[in-house]
Amino acid sequence: MKQHLFFTAILLGSFLSIHAQNAKPEDTEYYTPVPKIITSGSAYGVPPSDAIVLFDGKNLDQWAPTNDSTSNNKWTVADNCMTVNKASGDLQTKRSFTDYQMHIEYRIPANITGSGQARGNSGIFLAALPWGAGGYELQVLDNYNNTTYVNGQAGSMYKQTPPLVNACRKPGEWQTYDVIWTAPRFNEDGTVKSPARVTVIQNGALVQNNTTLTGDTPYIGKPAYKKHGAEPIKLQAHGDKSEPISYRNIWVREL
Repeated sequence: MKQHLFFTAILLGSFLSIHAQNAKPEDTEYYTPVPKIITSGSAYGVPPSDAIVLFDGKNLDQWAPTNDSTSNNKWTVADNCMTVNKASGDLQTKRSFTDYQMHIEYRIPANITGSGQARGNSGIFLAALPWGAGGYELQVLDNYNNTTYVNGQAGSMYKQTPPLVNACRKPGEWQTYDVIWTAPRFNEDGTVKSPARVTVIQNGALVQNNTTLTGDTPYIGKPAYKKHGAEPIKLQAHGDKSEPISYRNIWVREL
């Protein structure tokens, strides 16, 4: 039996060697479909040509308050950025999204006060939900020199996964998140077909590496999934008493 296997291996090796000699580079090359040509974002703050610009510093036309979609936006727009108005509540996009790439920049005020979670707290809900915890939150907070629970610091998927590193800059400096969001999929009966996944780069450093979420991101209790489809992106007006943060240069590329 061993001798039979030995000779079989020799014959297989000879066949593969002859096949490799007869192979051509063209055997593993293909030319369609051709990738779409876009203009990549080169200048500072300039998005790729196929991006959906959600905020370019001029107005809040792409956004609506979550508590009253017919009312005027109350967040301040000045100096090419939008600043949170905590009294008027959260803002969310008028459009809904499934899978996407997003770029967003934020600034913690230089004169920030408070400590722990009460220091520049906001959040980016990558899919806003009208129930429970309100969606899947990427935490925004000042953690340059501010300690809190690690799965609630900047760069964390709130109350689930801490960031791989603390890449926060000083208050007063603009900071960036670049996000790849893959929304969860559900079966007809509401069970999870595939969970949500997210990759996040903060200020050029990878902080979430294709992280799998176990559900939404509640402040109290365990994460859970509930069937949904495409959803808006939401920016949080957190209720702490520290100075409000600002956002700018927000765009999305649907995947």
